Amino acid sequence: MKPGWKQVWAVLRREYVERVKTKGFVFSTIAIPVLMLGTTGLMAFMAVRAEQSNRQMALVDFTGEVGEEVARRMDAAGYDVEIVDAQVGLEELDRRVLEDEIEAYVLLDDLTVQEGAFGYRSKGSPGRVRGALLESIVVETVLELRLSVMEDAVGVRQLLDGGRMEFERLGEQQSEVQEASGIATGIAGVIILYMAMLLYGQFVLRSVLDEKRNRVVEVVISAVTPGRLMLGKILGVGSMGMTQLGIWALCAALIGLLGVPMLAASLPQADLSQLGELLPGVGVLLLLLAYFILGFFLYSSLFAAVGAMCNTEEEAQQANFPVIMLLIVPFMFQMFSIEGGGFAWMDWAALLPFFSPIMMFPRAASGAVPWWMVGLSLLLMVIAVGATAWVAGRIYRVGILMQGKRPTLRELARWVREA
Repeated sequence: MKPGWKQVWAVLRREYVERVKTKGFVFSTIAIPVLMLGTTGLMAFMAVRAEQSNRQMALVDFTGEVGEEVARRMDAAGYDVEIVDAQVGLEELDRRVLEDEIEAYVLLDDLTVQEGAFGYRSKGSPGRVRGALLESIVVETVLELRLSVMEDAVGVRQLLDGGRMEFERLGEQQSEVQEASGIATGIAGVIILYMAMLLYGQFVLRSVLDEKRNRVVEVVISAVTPGRLMLGKILGVGSMGMTQLGIWALCAALIGLLGVPMLAASLPQADLSQLGELLPGVGVLLLLLAYFILGFFLYSSLFAAVGAMCNTEEEAQQANFPVIMLLIVPFMFQMFSIEGGGFAWMDWAALLPFFSPIMMFPRAASGAVPWWMVGLSLLLMVIAVGATAWVAGRIYRVGILMQGKRPTLRELARWVREA
């Protein structure tokens, strides 16, 4: 290994080991998978309990017209419905509910046939989902009853259902599952890229700023050139980030491998046959990795330059605002076009190197842009990484040893020319 790369490796190893050994890294690396596992387990537990909860209900039909059809539809929705004779007193039904013989009972009367109103009596609230389901069942049943005595009842019924739109996609065909998978992968990728570049870029800034404030860099710089020191810091923090993201990805994969069979066993009636199609392919994951690496180098160079030109935490917070805005603006644009659509100029804006990780990846994952635009965005990012690293390296070379007032834009331009 050449002496220059030995220096970069020494800085990289130091940055990596120091950060990996911190309590914050260990806690965050472990806490996120535990939180994911706990959330997944809680959701699965609640889903199973909800599915296995008492669904025994009684139905009292004072109309003599819609009770059987309402009971049939409730049975189809998964409820165990008992049609009770109208002569049975409500006090008896109240007793059965209070003694947990049944969960609730439904009352259908003349007002039900006229307005679709009905009664629901239980110890607890039915909740929004159950309430909406029962309302739709009763209203549809009454509506069909009243339409049955009208002419052209089928046509009126179709109009009341809201009509039907038949959608046909032009060009390359994608199944609904593939389209949903692409959109979901794109949204998840945007969040991961945004948080990772912002979080790990701040790590680089703070590392540079801390060494400059403590004047440790004055000692380190005697053995390592500024350019190699900056490169080692970026590579060290990047390696730490890749380690953390790799651990999280592995934990997510294990949770999926363990959670899906458990969910399938707990909910045998659930259709999980298309779950595999929802998972992103290897090509999409490699593309996400490429955008992460290039985006990290692009923004970390800027954050390193900001750390080198500042002396205090307050100065750094003000100076890194333009860099953060370079992340926020494309993130906001992407939220406006969550499915990869929006204005046509957004596809071209996604070619800007500082916007590409946030805007181009979701478009590529959902198939909203041609492959040549994806390739061009990666090529432009490679060029931008080289140019940004060159400019940031010159600022870093001068600023890392400078003390006093934060430089102006004119002074920064002079640093770049004269470094």
